[in-house]
Amino acid sequence: MYDLIVIGGGPGGYMAAERAGHAGLSVLLIEKRALGGVCLNEGCIPSKTLLHSAKVFDYASHGEAYGVKAENVTLDHKFVISRKNKVVETLVKGVSALMKANKVTVVSGEAFITDKNSVKVGQETYSGKRLIIAAGSVPVIPPIDGVPEGIASGNILTSREILDLEEIPKSLVVVGGGVVGLEMASYYNSAGSKVTVVEMLPKIGGPIDSEISAILQKSYERKGIEFKLGARVTAFKGNKVIFDGGEIEAEKVLLSIGRKPLIEGYGLENTGVLLERGAIKTDKHGLTSIPNIYAVGDVNGTYMLAHAAYREAEVAVNHILGKRDIMRYDAVPSVIYTSPEVAGAGETEETAKAKGIDILSISLPMVYSGRYLAENSVTDGICKVLINKNTRNVIGVHMIGSYASEIILSACIMIEMQMRIDDIKEVIFPHPTVNEMIREAIFRL
Repeated sequence: MYDLIVIGGGPGGYMAAERAGHAGLSVLLIEKRALGGVCLNEGCIPSKTLLHSAKVFDYASHGEAYGVKAENVTLDHKFVISRKNKVVETLVKGVSALMKANKVTVVSGEAFITDKNSVKVGQETYSGKRLIIAAGSVPVIPPIDGVPEGIASGNILTSREILDLEEIPKSLVVVGGGVVGLEMASYYNSAGSKVTVVEMLPKIGGPIDSEISAILQKSYERKGIEFKLGARVTAFKGNKVIFDGGEIEAEKVLLSIGRKPLIEGYGLENTGVLLERGAIKTDKHGLTSIPNIYAVGDVNGTYMLAHAAYREAEVAVNHILGKRDIMRYDAVPSVIYTSPEVAGAGETEETAKAKGIDILSISLPMVYSGRYLAENSVTDGICKVLINKNTRNVIGVHMIGSYASEIILSACIMIEMQMRIDDIKEVIFPHPTVNEMIREAIFRL
């Protein structure tokens, strides 16, 4: 009998297996496709590889703004896809090596839970003192007229298929203006597609700060991406996407309206775990309603982000090991990796107001940073800092501009440690960096 069986080899699953194995537990990890899960194979890493190629292409194409001129710049999409595959292959091998180094037994196949201590793979049944369910999520497929059962066929794609297109479509309609939809819209726009984003909500970017959402939309529109906001798609007919108020023809359509926890097909019903709103309900330790079963990552429906899954996995394993630890979600960063980048952590003005938090807020143009101004020809980025008016500690930071994905970590630390603005004023920031924007904003509060 294993000390721990982990179902799912994505970020939450392989992190849990690695941490538990490192601590000396006997661990079995079961993955039906490839180690790394959706994030490594079909999401985070592949999309960032494509987006980096697009950024390099854009810089080369518009280098005259920086005194660098190049002629006949092209983007070799097939090479980009080939490079993406090599990057993924390298990282999958890395995860495999990590499992081996921590003495984790890896079984390839579909897991099926027969009871709270037993999991079947093929004809083999494995027993474990504890289970961690990290089964991940699947794309939401809306009940729209014209969506075939196998949506990978024809011109309608999900985020999985669009990362493997061999040819750049002349036109692409992205249904859904969330993170994945915007990142793919950005890449294919740079690669030469005529891109239109159809979003049911009145703004793009989902829960991101409204002011930043508006700036992001304008930056995309400058590049030629069109938006149909407040538009609900009602049908697909041939190459036409029909929505409230109009229709568009597209060679390819990306359905990107979100993901939902995977709770079917692996015997979850045999455990008796409590579900809530289509996800596995967990407590602050990642523990389900069954004392020996934990759930981490997308399957618990809390934050469908790889880095949240990493931390949830660590908390669950620490609880198994008897270490004091709890999961906190006050400073989970979110990022859109397009150009410009968007990053945020903590409360937005909208969420703070909904919670009745009395805030101080300041929004500064990124050009207050000398480095930002030196490195950017388009200078409409901003940095917004939110302070709890009563406690004087940082509760939210949101920004749009270069390096935002890297800068946001410092904001997460401030929020997580409940740093007051007087504490942050005493911290020395390197100069010149874009990160100084946070300090600059705080000194103006």
